[in-house]
Amino acid sequence: MEKEKNLTNRYHTPSLIVMLTHEYQTVQNAYEIFDAYKDSDAEYWGFKEEPLPLSQMKDLYAYMKSCGKKTVLEVVAYTQAECMSGAKMAAECGCDFLMGTVYSDVVNEFCRENGIKYMPFVGEIHDRPSVLEGTCEEMILQAREYLAKGVYGIDLLGYRYTGDAARLNEEFVRAVDAPVCIAGSINGYQRLNEIRKAVPWAFTIGSAFFENKFDGNFGEQINKVCQYIKSEKIT
Repeated sequence: MEKEKNLTNRYHTPSLIVMLTHEYQTVQNAYEIFDAYKDSDAEYWGFKEEPLPLSQMKDLYAYMKSCGKKTVLEVVAYTQAECMSGAKMAAECGCDFLMGTVYSDVVNEFCRENGIKYMPFVGEIHDRPSVLEGTCEEMILQAREYLAKGVYGIDLLGYRYTGDAARLNEEFVRAVDAPVCIAGSINGYQRLNEIRKAVPWAFTIGSAFFENKFDGNFGEQINKVCQYIKSEKIT
């Protein structure tokens, strides 16, 4: 059974997705950073749809896959045209996962046809950096609707929520029987504790590594987070 299929087991260890992004933009030296720290403990790597040229994105994703990594493109887009453009990028780059976008039947069908695991946003989202609004109950209903249409999982911007983020994360993951990635603004051990308690399928960290929130070079921080997440569970 694939790691990402281990959904509701409370002993599952959430996977870190390393995002080569800072302040909601892919960093210009993303290729060099991946090359320097590709042997760290992280299996999942990705970045956002802006601002690297497509040719550079394709080269970097190809390199990641050649190193045995699973690849993620996260698209921050709210119109169907922008969301579809991001899906086409993911296909051209051979990405394993498309995260983000406001859900669209057209994008969902495109991803299914191209073998991409689609994980759209839920809730009321606006701006960049994104702000998440809405109730947990509404988001759960949205997620179930999208899953019934065949999406792979859900991209939950938990720490961009205007309400109680920790409560949202726990209740949403508990109610949604599918891969949930908690994305955005995980920037310290308190939030890692909350991730361990919520037990999502995965979580992303990008800017916090570039801002040295976990103390060390980029690879040392990745390994610290991976090891901490695997340590004794919070009860």
